[in-house]
Amino acid sequence: MSLPPRWVRRLVLCPAVLLLTGFLLTTLPLWLVLAAALSPLMPGRLRPLRVLWLVVLALVLESVVLMAMFGLWLASGFGVAVRTPPFEYLHYQLVGWYLRILFREATRVLRLNVEVEGPLPDEYLDRPLVVFCRHAGPGDSFLLVNALVNWYAREPRIVLSAALQWDPTIDVVLNRLPNRFISEGGGEHVEKRVAELATGLDHNDAFVIFPEGGNFTERRRVAGITRLRRRGLHDMAGRSEAMRHVLAPRPGGVVAALAAAPAADVVWVAHTGLDHLYTVADVWRALPLDNTVRMRWWRVPAVEVPQGEEAQIDWLYQWWERIDDWIATTRS
Repeated sequence: MSLPPRWVRRLVLCPAVLLLTGFLLTTLPLWLVLAAALSPLMPGRLRPLRVLWLVVLALVLESVVLMAMFGLWLASGFGVAVRTPPFEYLHYQLVGWYLRILFREATRVLRLNVEVEGPLPDEYLDRPLVVFCRHAGPGDSFLLVNALVNWYAREPRIVLSAALQWDPTIDVVLNRLPNRFISEGGGEHVEKRVAELATGLDHNDAFVIFPEGGNFTERRRVAGITRLRRRGLHDMAGRSEAMRHVLAPRPGGVVAALAAAPAADVVWVAHTGLDHLYTVADVWRALPLDNTVRMRWWRVPAVEVPQGEEAQIDWLYQWWERIDDWIATTRS
């Protein structure tokens, strides 16, 4: 389904979220009775009540953020100054508040523990960062951005799928901040937009990209290897086939980002714990999750980043092989 124009998203989707939130809150006693009645009939401890609480919380938070952003739009002179540094700072603070509350409640209600191993926040001070992260499982982008904003005090610039703009809150706030929404099949324009976004990083910026281009599934893994073979890239295909837990990385965006931000340190991020959940049905059957998500961060100083496209592509594959090994070891 194609994305509607921006004016439709602003005048239809944003009010729809506010109306849905109001309807849900005014009828909440009925939903609570229904969820409580269904809970003994379903596997998992209080599964319907847990889901209901998270849905209500998410809608309330989205409505508060939308109203706050409307206030910022008015205060900025009807949007004239909304992309200036003071208002950009306020938007990042709003994002941090939203993520902090949602992370705290989601981990509590879903009985989810998140463990992060890697450099301490102080080791990232006053250095621009380029972050390459594995993409797998529900909410991994949320966990990564929450860590960057609330743990490492970063202002992330993210390359995202254009389809995420169906969510009004993501649509409004991330289009006001330095991010890029990429449509599937963007081709060479993707690398150009990546380079534009990674240019001019300052001391508290973090450019974020997911080199795999999508969440891990076995079907996508096989399709990626087949695509490499069709293009005659047999060495990359062989190395990708040997990796069992990650997709073949797409080097174009990685190389473009490294060229655009030569002074930035590079951070590699791996995680495992929810990557066995591929669909909404998988998540529903697993609730409450009662699980631990482990994240591993590696920091490479800018002076250690190899130069030249071929060397950087090989370096990317070396790190992806290391991440694959880490996932296998951590799971075992």
